[in-house]
Amino acid sequence: MEQLSWDNIKLDKCADGLLPVVVQDAVTLRVLMLGYMNREAFEKTQREGRVTFFSRTRQQLWTKGETSGHYLMVDNMYVDCDADTLLIKANPIGPTCHRGTTACFDTPAAEGFIRSLSALVRRRHAEMPEGSYTTRLFIKGIKAITKKVGEECTESIIEAVDGNRERFIYEAGDLMYHYLVMLEQMGVTLDEVEHELLLRHS
Repeated sequence: MEQLSWDNIKLDKCADGLLPVVVQDAVTLRVLMLGYMNREAFEKTQREGRVTFFSRTRQQLWTKGETSGHYLMVDNMYVDCDADTLLIKANPIGPTCHRGTTACFDTPAAEGFIRSLSALVRRRHAEMPEGSYTTRLFIKGIKAITKKVGEECTESIIEAVDGNRERFIYEAGDLMYHYLVMLEQMGVTLDEVEHELLLRHS
């Protein structure tokens, strides 16, 4: 994680001299919440790796999750182009919002789920829990995995040709899951595939 300095932050346009902070899920990229920091909160966040805000209501430091256990673990921090707003990519432990929801913003629940699923597949590969279908695929190896990808691709094509939208969505879901398993088996991440597409787009 790049070490940022509070001295490079420009607060002349910030209300009450507090830095607005947008927190984003490091895996799904979903926006989780907005908070504010003073220097002490900023430096405590960097030091401990857990997001700490300055509560405007209580006028004191507030580490997210200090009572609920639902911490926001810092993955990376970015200052915007004007140096007056901070973006934190974090790994949330439990729901972020006090309502018990994933995020304070009611964006679509499925937003970023493919990345969550990719992370789950990666954990399955590392832990290989008994009874897991994903574990069985990894045990069988690349030939079995690619065979399943081919089967699901064919089934998706059939439903597309037949014009069956609902069945196509179902089969496309199967295809996407097995594709993620194949990527993991090959040691390739979604980020790498995105980067390849970006290079072609450029």
